[in-house]
Amino acid sequence: MAHAPAGTQDEAVPGFPMARAAGCPFAPPPAMMKLHAEEPVSRVRLWDGSVHWLVTRYEDQRALYGDPRLSVDTTRPGFPYLNEAFRETAAKNPPSFLNMDDPDHARIRRMVTGAFAVKRIEAMRPAVQRMTDALIDQMLAGPKPVDLVEALTLPLPSLVICELLGVPYEDHDFFQANSKVGLRRDVTAEAVRAAFGEIYQYLSGQIDAKLADPADDMLSELAARVRAGDLTHHDATMLGVLLLGAGHETSANMLALGILAFLEHPDQLAVVRDTDDPKVLASAADEMLRYLTVVHNGQRRLALEDLEIGGRSIRAGEGVIMPGATGNWQADVFPDPERLDVRRDARRHMAFGFGIHQCLGQPLARLELQVVYHTVFRRIPTLRRATGLDRIPFKDDGIVYGVYELPVTW
Repeated sequence: MAHAPAGTQDEAVPGFPMARAAGCPFAPPPAMMKLHAEEPVSRVRLWDGSVHWLVTRYEDQRALYGDPRLSVDTTRPGFPYLNEAFRETAAKNPPSFLNMDDPDHARIRRMVTGAFAVKRIEAMRPAVQRMTDALIDQMLAGPKPVDLVEALTLPLPSLVICELLGVPYEDHDFFQANSKVGLRRDVTAEAVRAAFGEIYQYLSGQIDAKLADPADDMLSELAARVRAGDLTHHDATMLGVLLLGAGHETSANMLALGILAFLEHPDQLAVVRDTDDPKVLASAADEMLRYLTVVHNGQRRLALEDLEIGGRSIRAGEGVIMPGATGNWQADVFPDPERLDVRRDARRHMAFGFGIHQCLGQPLARLELQVVYHTVFRRIPTLRRATGLDRIPFKDDGIVYGVYELPVTW
């Protein structure tokens, strides 16, 4: 990763370096951690030649997440786009809830927060347990080896989010295929728009169906907001798109990559397998979220005003990129960060971001991780990789890190 003139940092890949260390696929990129140690607020040059700020330190990131002088609005000129597809998509589509600033963001967030309230999500635990057990039953009844991604970690979050939203599960293959396109960094803008359009049109039709025949689900609640005039039909559809995509892709990657990490750390696996203590399972889920930090392209913002962070001056109109993995592996915040320790108090991690844009669905993600990690190893105590670690295809090319396949046997 060579230094560019005038203190900027050239990029080996779009965005910033994503190459993981050979033989250590769970750790943040070594080049990123080196920069974190030497220059935690630095200038970086992105794929399009634009120069922005990379902020890697935990305390600086937390401060910036809560700073109203930073915008998430991708339609603003100068935003630090991940790639050309994201820039073109932002230019041709109105902002989604995910890319709104307050007060619009707060207004819409209040409408959907109740669906992800901790009590409501916790009430889903028996259903998530049943879904997990049913998928494991199918897997155990089939041939070995099996791809754990296809057999369990991809369909389970789809089942859960489809039930929450009120989307027929028989359509989950459609959503998985299209969301995979939108979450890759190496696709064309046309492919992203086409995939987004397919999901948008489908969910627009679902909102229409819920307007005519409401049920006890989240899409019906959004439809009720449309009927009351609180949301436009477009805004309700966009919320459905966002929640459906975010509700299964990130969780699916965390489940598969986390199971692989446990297989590589049998002492920690044993703790999760042998406990029935909900607090231990909750701690294990948070530690894995810290350890893996699968959203690995960094949270991106645009400065609306001049500000200072870490002794550096950021000017209005400059972009800011905050890779969560560096803060989550910062030794003075999480001692021995390279050590997976499921008994660690990792609740301060920033795998879900922080501040007003912190991930809305984190209670659901935590529930899925707790149930699946415990159930898989309790029910299949001899589970093991069916191939070498060096033969597993990792998602270095995706916005969300994970594995494309995880062959296992028992």
